Amino acid sequence: MDNQASVGIDQVKSIDQVMQQVAEHKGCGTSSEGGKASCGSSGGPEDMAPEIWEKVKNHPCYSEEAHHHFARMHVAVAPACNIQCNYCNRKYDCANESRPGVVSEKLTPEQAAKKVLAVASTIPQMTVLGIAGPGDPLANPEKTFKTFELVAQTAPDIKLCVSTNGLALPEHVERLSQYNIDHVTITINMVDPEIGQHIYPWIFYKNKRWKGIDAARILHEHQMRGLEMLTERGILCKVNSVMIPGINDQHLVEVNKAVKSRGAFLHNIMPLISAPEHGTVFGLNGQRGPTAQELKALQDSCEGEMNMMRHCRQCRADAVGLLGEDRSAEFTTEKIETMEVSYDLEGRKAYQEAVEQERQATVAAKQAEMADLEAEFSDVKVLIAVATKGHGRVNEHFGHAQEFQIYELSTEGSKFVGHRRVDLYCQGGFGEEDTLPTVIRAINDCVAVFVAKIGGCPKDSLKAAGIDPVDKYAHEFIEQSAVKYFKEYLAKVKSGEIVHAARGDADIRQGAYIAA
Repeated sequence: MDNQASVGIDQVKSIDQVMQQVAEHKGCGTSSEGGKASCGSSGGPEDMAPEIWEKVKNHPCYSEEAHHHFARMHVAVAPACNIQCNYCNRKYDCANESRPGVVSEKLTPEQAAKKVLAVASTIPQMTVLGIAGPGDPLANPEKTFKTFELVAQTAPDIKLCVSTNGLALPEHVERLSQYNIDHVTITINMVDPEIGQHIYPWIFYKNKRWKGIDAARILHEHQMRGLEMLTERGILCKVNSVMIPGINDQHLVEVNKAVKSRGAFLHNIMPLISAPEHGTVFGLNGQRGPTAQELKALQDSCEGEMNMMRHCRQCRADAVGLLGEDRSAEFTTEKIETMEVSYDLEGRKAYQEAVEQERQATVAAKQAEMADLEAEFSDVKVLIAVATKGHGRVNEHFGHAQEFQIYELSTEGSKFVGHRRVDLYCQGGFGEEDTLPTVIRAINDCVAVFVAKIGGCPKDSLKAAGIDPVDKYAHEFIEQSAVKYFKEYLAKVKSGEIVHAARGDADIRQGAYIAA
């Protein structure tokens, strides 16, 4: 192991030590493997103004780098909604389902504030509180702002966020600013009402239900005006767009240009979730979602215009934990009532300081590995899948992975480009053979999968599918390891040992086991 990697290992130990100390302070101890406590964009500080970096450096939704280390939580205090989307059905709930609008229980502002303290005192890496539903936060303004007021009084270090459809946004911008809400996400699926009428059956505005193109026009005007008002006040705006093949997929390029011109910080193009069992209009009429390569191609085409978010998990409205995990079952109202909450601000600060040290080690390791690659000249690009539990490392067993992170490798280095949810392969200590083909289809466009460990049966099946199972980088930095692998891949292409060819497409799994 080289010096850079050794430095990284030391940094991880320091974070684990901090987590252990926090766990002991809470009386939790450790139970997970390795002794760990049980209880934006890809840009860095050199890419943005210092005041912007301070807002995004530990926000897992606004910084791709941060999402490896920091957690978020949503509280479900906003049940009412003022528009209807053809991809939404808030009446359905499943504990293992991940999609916006889904919750297991609705909370009062007082219950929500207590839940925030309970989570933040147990999970020191939780840095962000968002209100995203299950309806629209600004269609429930009193509940939303009361929650923020209570949290700000007792946990002032937590960032406050709102996700909205934008219809009521202009009338609440001043209040958002007064409550020091630095991050607002607006879902904008169209800038042409002709297209919007096929996405939104109706909106409710000024005590009247509007339908068709009139509804879409009003919504569009309010979204644009609200975005402009927010950016004028220095509030960071992320725009979410749902990619709906045949309806707005090509049009989202125009959406991207429109929101960029109005000062949006980040654009997140998400795949349509349209499983029939969810009971949405699109699900019941057979509207398909995009394939993995269709989604990536659209994101790539928009990337030259502005920062693209690639790490979104389309979270539930009551999600808790790192992106890609959900610990909300640990913090039900019934359980919180029995918890003794002690808000450890110093423990939270210690964790975040340790993360900053690890970030520096991660960047140094990647830069050291990139030195030799910069002399290479090749137009070869490949995708790899990575099984990880966080901290930017290859540290998950293949059979325990509930998602794979996807990186694109080229002579420019490694770039995070997305994730793929999968059904859990190992269940009850045994491999579920019926599940393996679905896992392979989810990463079928990748030349390799990086894992901490893998069994013989899945290894053989992956090889048969043309996917290289790689376990030699176990517990090392993902991006440093990816560059190493790519240099070896290029050498094999040049020697003729392997023939580089484009891979096939991959599935975006909508009914996967993970609840994010």
